[in-house]
Amino acid sequence: MKKNITLEDVKANLQIDEYIKRSTKFLELYHYTDHGMDHCSLVAERARYLAKEIGLSEKEQELASIASYVHDIGNFLDRQNHEYWGALLFHSIFQNEIPADDMATIMQAIATHDNYKAKIINAVAAVGMIADKSDVRRSRVTEKNKSQIAGDIHNRVNFGATGNKFEVDKKDKKITLILEIDTSFVPVMEYFEIFTYRMVQCRKAAQFLGYKFQLVINDFKLL
Repeated sequence: MKKNITLEDVKANLQIDEYIKRSTKFLELYHYTDHGMDHCSLVAERARYLAKEIGLSEKEQELASIASYVHDIGNFLDRQNHEYWGALLFHSIFQNEIPADDMATIMQAIATHDNYKAKIINAVAAVGMIADKSDVRRSRVTEKNKSQIAGDIHNRVNFGATGNKFEVDKKDKKITLILEIDTSFVPVMEYFEIFTYRMVQCRKAAQFLGYKFQLVINDFKLL
């Protein structure tokens, strides 16, 4: 019998747990920043917060947190097109447990989170994209990758991010990402070198939700 599953149901699923662990190991081989449990949990938490603050229904809040928690599970198969692998894997696990409309919403959110050519077509996907792309922090640099900081811009920029705050202003319809970056370690321009396209996607996602996206770095409003 199909039902409304919760994030806790998904977290308790052994296949989901294994896919996240395998994806973490796979990406570590290529010196990627953390895409494991910490990232998945933080993105899910941030997605629920954002969905709630902008007035999405409790069901949409749950779907957003679920899609955000599992968005990277396809990485253990291949980094390229991992968003599609992830959507298909989620379907294979829960196809007999979730109503078709909820399944389609979650699959769309997973499939669009890292596809910058795809159009954002539902609020759950928009929320998930903002939650995912706003996760910039020093702790995303894994212990294995700390030796790679000097030669890898992604690790360097994340390591330079010493503060990350996320705010929603319902009155002025603004979603704001506030970062503190250690400019003695990494120039702000390096942040934009690799994150500009992600911030553009956040802006598009916010617009879909009827909001503006704002980026503040070291107390300077940049977007």
